[in-house]
Amino acid sequence: MKTIDINSDLGEGFGVYSMADDATLLELITSANVACGFHAGDWMTMHQTSTLAIKNGVNIGAHVGYPDRQGFGRRHIAYSPDELKLMTLYQLGAMRAIAEGAGGRLSHANFHGALGNLTFVDYDVAYAALSAFKDFDRNLKFIALPFTAAYKAAQKLNIEIVCSFLADRAYTPEGVLVSRKEPGAMVTDETQIRARVQRLLQEGKLAAIDGTDLEMPVDSILVHSDTPGAVEIARTIRKAVQDIGYKIHPFSS
Repeated sequence: MKTIDINSDLGEGFGVYSMADDATLLELITSANVACGFHAGDWMTMHQTSTLAIKNGVNIGAHVGYPDRQGFGRRHIAYSPDELKLMTLYQLGAMRAIAEGAGGRLSHANFHGALGNLTFVDYDVAYAALSAFKDFDRNLKFIALPFTAAYKAAQKLNIEIVCSFLADRAYTPEGVLVSRKEPGAMVTDETQIRARVQRLLQEGKLAAIDGTDLEMPVDSILVHSDTPGAVEIARTIRKAVQDIGYKIHPFSS
């Protein structure tokens, strides 16, 4: 039976403040990308999210971002290559310590917000940040978007790649995400999400925002936890993949 992973960015609250219904999402997904205290999260939130992930058999990953809580990591900050590498290494170490302290392990990582968007288009930035993976743990997997500079940098560094499809985001004809500032960047209609997911899994194709067909590999399907209706979107994705004969399973176990 074919399998597919479902992942989500979680742990994005802070202290007594919560961003999303992480507990319910962790019952619906198989891999979690957990904020590491820079763009969001804190050590208590990281631990709580890790504990719930372990309870539900969900992979624990590090969601690495800029140190920008006020802007939710969506504002660009200029760093040198060494700073990018060490900033990434710092967050990977923190997340692994919390995950292992909760009785789990760190299986993967990816980049959030403005940092993630920059790694899509700037090879040098992507290479600098991803080089931290090699120094940290050569078995750490990278959740990547195909067609991006980060994907190419990960290939160059021989980092194992998990190809992710963002079910709630529109894509450009070049295969990168449409900016959140543009109309139509977010996809929240459940019927549309179901059709996109099933077509991608069955045909390996996705319609870009202009109608262009993209051929795209996929190992994991992502729903952002802060997207309106995220829980229902996650349920829609689960049913969509099960209805065409896929088993939902983490990409590493």
